[in-house]
Amino acid sequence: MRAILVTNPKGGSGKTTLATNLAGYLAKQNQRVVVLDLDQQKSSLDWLSLRSNELPSISGIGSEREISKGDMEKIDWLVLDSPAGMQGKELAHALKLANKVIVPVQPSVFDMVATRDFINRLVEEKTIQRKRSFIGIVGMRVDPRTRVASTLEQFLLQYDFPIITYLRDTKVYANAAFNGKSIFDLPFHQAEQELIQWKALTQWVKS
Repeated sequence: MRAILVTNPKGGSGKTTLATNLAGYLAKQNQRVVVLDLDQQKSSLDWLSLRSNELPSISGIGSEREISKGDMEKIDWLVLDSPAGMQGKELAHALKLANKVIVPVQPSVFDMVATRDFINRLVEEKTIQRKRSFIGIVGMRVDPRTRVASTLEQFLLQYDFPIITYLRDTKVYANAAFNGKSIFDLPFHQAEQELIQWKALTQWVKS
């Protein structure tokens, strides 16, 4: 089993959007996928409750206790959708589980300040010090051709973590989520730009 942690202490940073669409991508690849929704709002589990049985199967749990060690061995991918403000022992444990960590960041001063403080805490974690290369940044709701994207990129250059991709601000994600879908469940013409932006991220996750 491989585990991916999607985390940022800032609420509304796009964690659930990333987690659910990543799960949708992996399920589309005929992988056995489980979403572990650690957020009290359980938005990822709500999304799964809307998902049709005709779509690629994704399982969901609200805590590790809901799945046995034997079942874990049957899973290909575990996607962890983390809560806002996760820190301390809870963060350290999630990092130990993860093979990859994705940090979504929006290009606002509030998000960048929160992310700066979070990354400063991350680099102090022993797990990160041993496996620093497994963290990637995703710019959320931003056009990579804009000045705002350039500002975000300059901000992140102070850290030795790659910006994997930028995802534009679009209603495609919300419209898909209303039906328990990811962008990978949509007809190509409805999500062509999004699929192009995701290509670098899916390649990085599997690397």
